[in-house]
Amino acid sequence: MSRFEIRKITTLVEEIRHDGGPAPATPRLRAAILAQVKNPFAGGYHADLQPAMDELKPLGLMMSERLIAALGGREGIDGYGKGAIVGAGGEIEHGALWHVPGGYSMREHLGESRAIVPSAMKLGAMGASLDVPLGHINAAYVRSHFDAMTVSLPDGPRADEIVFALVMAKGGRIHSRMGGLEAWDVKGQDGLR
Repeated sequence: MSRFEIRKITTLVEEIRHDGGPAPATPRLRAAILAQVKNPFAGGYHADLQPAMDELKPLGLMMSERLIAALGGREGIDGYGKGAIVGAGGEIEHGALWHVPGGYSMREHLGESRAIVPSAMKLGAMGASLDVPLGHINAAYVRSHFDAMTVSLPDGPRADEIVFALVMAKGGRIHSRMGGLEAWDVKGQDGLR
């Protein structure tokens, strides 16, 4: 049994149909999945945290799979990000445990995805919100996909918990018009362009 006992899993799906201009031909989908888990490191300093990343890999894979299903399948998912809110009894480094299991699990389920997975983490009380950054899955320079999804849970994290988050999107901002590399011009070779 994992030391990161799950208290609750929450999935949020947004269907963005309008953003102040003309409605898009297809609504943009953006979704998050949050896992409220026990923080086994809360309440004290622990020098060696890295082995715990392996314990979190099954959670990352399960969350990725559920998030893709919530978005109606892999087809069209072209944005992603991850984050963590650590309860007051923990430290920010406990959120960093999510870098490998959160990022690589999405990549494993999404297939080709060369760009870095944007990330944010913070310490927070119950109800704290986190703006999880989003970027294009194959090219970090695609400006239309620079975005964030705000996530929070009214009853978490407790002081001895962590809320781990994964976010995915189908499409960039609805009225993106800031130029730069466009999604249809991505070469997908270096994670940048």
